[in-house]
Amino acid sequence: MRIDKWLWAARFFKTRGLAQTAVAGGKVKANGERVKPARAVAPGDRFSIRTGEFEWLITVKALSSQRGPAETARKLYEEDEAGRAQRLAQVADRRAHASVWGERKGRPTKRERRQMERWKEEG
Repeated sequence: MRIDKWLWAARFFKTRGLAQTAVAGGKVKANGERVKPARAVAPGDRFSIRTGEFEWLITVKALSSQRGPAETARKLYEEDEAGRAQRLAQVADRRAHASVWGERKGRPTKRERRQMERWKEEG
């Protein structure tokens, strides 16, 4: 089974095309080395997958050529505890440093505008 197809089935990427692009771009590594989209995957293989700002360190447990529910997808791999701890620390750090208004873009809503006015009046 191809790695790009497995990554899509394991729900690391939304489409197979995105999985192919990520593999070709060096976002997926096997034992620290870049792989090609056609690389064969077998149970027991270890991969490092970078999606956005997060890095997953996984071991392949099973193969599937079909994309199924998330519960089934989680059974296809096992995440390393060190990688999971690092990823959860990144999430906690991101939440701690998030701005008051979040990552919202565009104009504020009527409710947000009123909250900002009240905040300005207090200070």
